[in-house]
Amino acid sequence: MKFVETPLSGAYIVDIDPISDDRGFFSRAFCIDEFEELGIEGKVLQANLSWNPKAGTLRGMHYQVEPYQETKLVRCTQGALYDVIIDLRKDSSTFGQSYGVELSASNRRALFVPRGFAHGFVTLSDNTEAYYLVSERYQPGSERGIRWSDPRFAIDWPLIPDVISDKDANWPDYSE
Repeated sequence: MKFVETPLSGAYIVDIDPISDDRGFFSRAFCIDEFEELGIEGKVLQANLSWNPKAGTLRGMHYQVEPYQETKLVRCTQGALYDVIIDLRKDSSTFGQSYGVELSASNRRALFVPRGFAHGFVTLSDNTEAYYLVSERYQPGSERGIRWSDPRFAIDWPLIPDVISDKDANWPDYSE
């Protein structure tokens, strides 16, 4: 695997390092040893799958509060999505900054999301599927969210979402 630092402290794009032959290729999509060698938390307790039939579907911006803050390794296994993270760690040099990257079945990239970040995505094509590894179990009482269009973060979404759940549409703007 190849780890590419993002502008946000502790967040990485994770590219595969394929070994190719006449059959195609083989690559690791996750290896706890490689994560931990770089000081990146590699604990996984849950795997989530999200299928979205329509382009323009928004999911986010979600996070869990302590003691259930979670890391995520997000990969798009079908279609394409624009994945966004926001650093909510008050002691971080990149606090309050957002970052987005396209993940697709064809580019095979993943995004590592550290604890203390909000996360969400918008689908760029119909029939998009995201698969992500998570370090904590989902805790409904610890779930929080931020409105996807909160002006404080000035997220440069590549399209205006038109399929949004009531829950995601009604998250408040961020408040410290």
